[in-house]
Amino acid sequence: MLVDVFEQYESEVRSYCRAFPTVFTKAKGAYIEAQDGRRYLDFFAGAGALNYGHNPDSIKHKLIEYLQNDGILHGLDMYTDAKGAFLKALQERILIPRQLDYRVQFCGPTGTNAVEAALKLARKVTGRRNVFTFQGGFHGMTLGSLACTGNSYNRAAAGTSLPDVTFMPYPFGAMKNIDTIAYIEAVLSDSASGVDKPAAMILETVQAEGGVVVAPVEWLQKIRALCDKHDILLIVDDIQIGCGRTGGFFSFERANIKPDIVTLSKSISGSGLPLAIVLLKPEFDKWQPGEHNGTFRGNQLAFVSATAGLELWDSLNIPAQVETKSAILQKELSSIAERLDPRIELRGLGMIWGLDLTPLKEPTLIDQVTTKCFEEGLIIENAGRKGQVLKFLPPLTVTETELREGIDIVEHALLKVLK
Repeated sequence: MLVDVFEQYESEVRSYCRAFPTVFTKAKGAYIEAQDGRRYLDFFAGAGALNYGHNPDSIKHKLIEYLQNDGILHGLDMYTDAKGAFLKALQERILIPRQLDYRVQFCGPTGTNAVEAALKLARKVTGRRNVFTFQGGFHGMTLGSLACTGNSYNRAAAGTSLPDVTFMPYPFGAMKNIDTIAYIEAVLSDSASGVDKPAAMILETVQAEGGVVVAPVEWLQKIRALCDKHDILLIVDDIQIGCGRTGGFFSFERANIKPDIVTLSKSISGSGLPLAIVLLKPEFDKWQPGEHNGTFRGNQLAFVSATAGLELWDSLNIPAQVETKSAILQKELSSIAERLDPRIELRGLGMIWGLDLTPLKEPTLIDQVTTKCFEEGLIIENAGRKGQVLKFLPPLTVTETELREGIDIVEHALLKVLK
C-alpha cells in the first residue's frame, strides 16, 4: 500500500504521518516495521502510550485468551470481571503501597476527557469557575482541556473563546529566576489583583510537549502547600509522564506530594489500547450518577491489558530499569551536547529527555535532524515552544543495546546537520 491512498482520502489534519511517511505493518518491543520490511527503532512510543513497548507477550496472551473466551468487549460502566480485576490490581500494586487513598473514575478513554472530568469535578466541588494553569503546559484538545493548554497553534484551532482559565508562570526560561510561587501567592492574596480565586490548579510535573521542562521538587511542594492554604484543588496531569516514565509510577512521587486529583491515560492500559482514568480523593467524589459519562468509558480489553501491565510493573522491576537507562541517557546525551555544541541544552529525568536546540537559533535544524534520524531507522519527535527540542521517549523496556543504538543514530544525524 502506497501513501497515496492516505493523502487522497484522509483529512489534512493528519500530522505524525507527515514526519514518518511510510506504511507501518507490525511492531514488537522497541521496533516497528514498515511494509517494505524496514525496521525502525521507536523512540516515540506512541507519544508515551507504549511504556512496555509494542505487543509485550504476556499482555498479548492475556488479550487473546480473553477474546477466545468471549469476554465482554463493551460494558458501559457496568460491573465486569475485567474491570474488577483492574481495580483490585491498581489498589494492591500501586495505590496502597504508596498510601494513596483515591477513588477511580472511568471516563471517555482519552487523556483530554480525563482532564475535562477533573476540571468539571473541581468546579463542582468548590463552586468556582476559574482554573490556574501554567505557561508551556499541554492538557488536551477538547475545549476545557485546550483552555488550559498554552500552545497558541493548538488554541487558535478552537475557533471560539477559551474562558475561565488564568495562566501562571512555570519555573522555566524567562521565569526561571523569578519567584513564581511568590507571584502566585501575591495574586491570590491581593483582593485587587483582578484574578478570580480558582477551583483548581492543574499542572504537569514535567512539561513533555512543552519541551521536557522538569519542575523542581521544592517548587512542587510549595504549590501543594499553596493549594492547601487557599483551599484550591491540585490536579496533576500524569497522562504522558505517569506510569513509570519518570521512575516512580506517578511523576509526583519524587516530590512526596499527594494531589487531590490525578489524570492518567496513555500507558495506563499497558498496551496502547485507549483507556483513561481520574483518581480523586474520596472527599471530593461529589459526582451524581451519570454526570460525566461516555459510551466507551468501559473499555474491557483495555482493563485486561492494564491489569497485565501492572503485573509487568512488578515482575520486570520497571523502576530499577528506568534508573539504569536514565543514567545512560543523561551521560551519553550530555556528552553529545558538549562535543557538538555546548549551547545545546539537555533536560529531563527518568526515561524522558530533551536536547534543546533553541540556543543555536536555526529553527530548521530540528526538522532536518528528525528527518535524518528517520532515514537512518529511528523514530523520534520534536517538542517545545517552537518545536526545537528533540524529545527522547523510548519504551521503558528498551534494552541498553537498543538505547545506545538510538543515541548513536541521533548523534550521527546531528553531526550531519551541524557540519
